[in-house]
Amino acid sequence: MRILITGGAGFLGSHLTDRLIQEGCEVVSFDNLITGNINNIAHLISNEKFKFIKYDVTEYLFLDGDIDWILHFASPASPIDYIELPIQTLKVGSLGTHKTLGLATNKKSKFFLASTSEVYGDPRENPQKENYWGNVNPTGPRGVYDEAKRFAEALTMAYHRVHNIDMRIARIFNTFGSRMRPDDGRVVPAFINQALINKPLTVFGTGKQTRSFCYISDMVEGLFRLMQSPVIEPVNLGNPEEMNIIELAEIIIDLTGSKSKLVFKPLPVDDPRVRCPDIGRAEKKLQWKPVVSIKEGLKRTIEYFEKQL
Repeated sequence: MRILITGGAGFLGSHLTDRLIQEGCEVVSFDNLITGNINNIAHLISNEKFKFIKYDVTEYLFLDGDIDWILHFASPASPIDYIELPIQTLKVGSLGTHKTLGLATNKKSKFFLASTSEVYGDPRENPQKENYWGNVNPTGPRGVYDEAKRFAEALTMAYHRVHNIDMRIARIFNTFGSRMRPDDGRVVPAFINQALINKPLTVFGTGKQTRSFCYISDMVEGLFRLMQSPVIEPVNLGNPEEMNIIELAEIIIDLTGSKSKLVFKPLPVDDPRVRCPDIGRAEKKLQWKPVVSIKEGLKRTIEYFEKQL
């Protein structure tokens, strides 16, 4: 198969690219590198099955030849990024999704949207099932990401209904592993890098807010299985093992042998109090669930960041 992936130099996009090439696919990677990193795909540059093009998918979109799949992973994906780049985040979720769906229609390609657990906002039900419509503040600072992805889902479904596009939607929950930026604002790389240099770990709010964390290899397996399935409705992908932020901090301090303490700062606006996926649909229809424990995933990620330091 020949596959176009947008955001292919990002954390998730680059790992999925590796998997697709291992499966024998030819991959064309688009990324404008505002949050992606060319180092994430440097090992693939000489591979004859891989081609990288620096490209902004909110502009006119064109690619020669047949395309079997278009995987739309382009978007700032961390709070720091989408708060610093609000207009770019909205554009890639709206215009970028429109352009890639238009190309999929023209090429008669299958389409895969990388959506997010952020479509649930600050949820009033826990864990979150796919039929939950969410609790989102559309005008708050996080709204640029939440609403961009909600719009992208709506547009993808519209193209499916009107143009009969064969599509998939993955709602991706917190994922971690190698190739994350240490300064991207997400809690796992932030805590690990603070712990490795014995700086205080920055906890926002009381630290009692919960999250669930899925290791990258498990997430890539879930994404690949969803591509192979006939499932049209959105599918949650994430680890249903829920923990609060203080628990995460204590595990990382223990695994790194750090002398770090905790320092508390005010909770950001609209920061979710709980976040945990119901993965019943993925378990039933994809025969998928995470197999890497949080501690094992953190050990591997700590090793990666130690090498970076």
